Amino acid sequence: DLAERARAGKLTSDDMADGTFTVTNLGGLGVEHFTPIINQPQAGILGVGKIMEKPVVRDGGIHVRSMLTLSLVFDHRLLDGAPAAKFLAKVKELLENPAWIW
Repeated sequence: DLAERARAGKLTSDDMADGTFTVTNLGGLGVEHFTPIINQPQAGILGVGKIMEKPVVRDGGIHVRSMLTLSLVFDHRLLDGAPAAKFLAKVKELLENPAWIW
């Protein structure tokens, strides 16, 4: 029900209250990278940038790959940098290997 109302643009402020983490995507608006701002009192926010074709060196050659920028901002009062970096590395790994998600 919540997802359906979100897709229809019918969420109320109560529906969006009391979150602990936000994922924000400005890539759909053409933004390549940005620094999101934490919605207090949440612990963090992940910004997703635009998917773009970029040259990448793999296996000794240059290949064109779909790439995007992820920007993780977190509250250091709640979380140290190492666990946050591990979380971001896991997100990257899952995006690079989407079959693992299912």
